[in-house]
Amino acid sequence: MKKILVTGVKGQLGHDVVQEAAKRNIEAVGVDIEEMDITNANQVRDVISNGNYDAVIHCAAWTAVDKAEEMVDACRKVNVDGTRNIAVVCKELDIPMMYFSTDYVFDGEGEIPWKEYDERHPLNVYGLTKYEGELEVEQLDKFFIIRIAWVFGINGNNFIKTMLRLGKERGSVSVVNDQIGSPTYTYDLAKLVMDMIVTDKYGVYHATNEGVCSWYEFACEIFKQAGMDVKVTPVDSSTFPAKAKRPSNSRMSKEQLDKNGFDRLPKWQDALGRYLKEIL
Repeated sequence: MKKILVTGVKGQLGHDVVQEAAKRNIEAVGVDIEEMDITNANQVRDVISNGNYDAVIHCAAWTAVDKAEEMVDACRKVNVDGTRNIAVVCKELDIPMMYFSTDYVFDGEGEIPWKEYDERHPLNVYGLTKYEGELEVEQLDKFFIIRIAWVFGINGNNFIKTMLRLGKERGSVSVVNDQIGSPTYTYDLAKLVMDMIVTDKYGVYHATNEGVCSWYEFACEIFKQAGMDVKVTPVDSSTFPAKAKRPSNSRMSKEQLDKNGFDRLPKWQDALGRYLKEIL
């Protein structure tokens, strides 16, 4: 693996993947909409075909979950058409493609962790488009689909940065306690991504930091580790009506990581501590 293309380099994950590749002396060319508009099939073909890449790591996506409910076509154009455009060229060139999906492809019911090959029943438009993106990628012989959740990284906005800001401004916050999942630090995820892309252990994986919590528990731990005295009130999801329905169960099984000999990511509390050191 000498040279890879990374889409969505301005996002949290794309940024960290390019940084991690550099540490391993792998040339990673990061592109965003300015260099390669993924919704433009011709441009995608030109960039990938002319770049002599060994693989494509596709991090770019429409992630505005509530906005997707109103802008269905725009969201689908990015998450489905854009993904298809890349998949088609990767298939023609016979190079692996890695695609990042989400816990939102499941219906979010129950309390049992979702397995990698469980039936997919998305709850909202964003989840549906990511599911349809998965279907496009599954047409390839050489593909990785990695489902992630509750992502945070240095680059861009996330729940942690929002909590720190609100805590500072208000001294108290209300946070939902009826949605359970696992935070995912893009720094840790990027290491796994680079471990994986150099292998031929293709298939569907779940990758989040270890352990589960509610958003409320996550917020409490953020303020505790940041040394901030903020009152956190647990509320249920109905307190914050959103356009897009959120899954209550985002627990995800790591069976396929274990089976294929990949290391699980560190505990989420440990990841949070390291992240806060970077940003505070």
